[in-house]
Amino acid sequence: MTLSDSARALLSEWKPQHDEQRQLRDDFLRHIDTADHPWSRDCLPDHLTASAIVLDHSRTKVLLALHRKVGLWLQFGGHIEPHDKTIADAANREALEESGVLEISLVKTQPLRLDRHAAPCGPAARHHLDIQFLGMADSAVTPRASAESLAVQWFSVNDLPGETDDAVRQLVAAACRS
Repeated sequence: MTLSDSARALLSEWKPQHDEQRQLRDDFLRHIDTADHPWSRDCLPDHLTASAIVLDHSRTKVLLALHRKVGLWLQFGGHIEPHDKTIADAANREALEESGVLEISLVKTQPLRLDRHAAPCGPAARHHLDIQFLGMADSAVTPRASAESLAVQWFSVNDLPGETDDAVRQLVAAACRS
């Protein structure tokens, strides 16, 4: 099964509970059906990405990275690589690489949410079509920033940093409810 087939199957089986998420799913499926490699960073102007919001096991803390390019505290994620077997694998790989935490487990292999946001990866890129998952980790573990981040830190889910955006706030709220 190709990554495109895996992404199509994942999104086709996923049952979002809100109209806005259903519309995004349908848009993402159309993208998959019309692009040769819908996950490739060479797929322009839009391409699929994968990310994970990481909570501690009590669901009271969230691990975020201060993104070097964007200057906001964000979830972990990014481009899907050709060697990733599934979109969930890509999200988990990104979380492990960007957090410095050695053990992060995805709660489900189904998405938590979808998000379409501006792509900071080049002038020809317009949107990241982000498939977002929920990961869990031990908050006693000290995170370590990667080259893509200025810092990585645990925050209370009720006291997120001011330098974040509504998309992250919605993602954290969805993670706490799931």
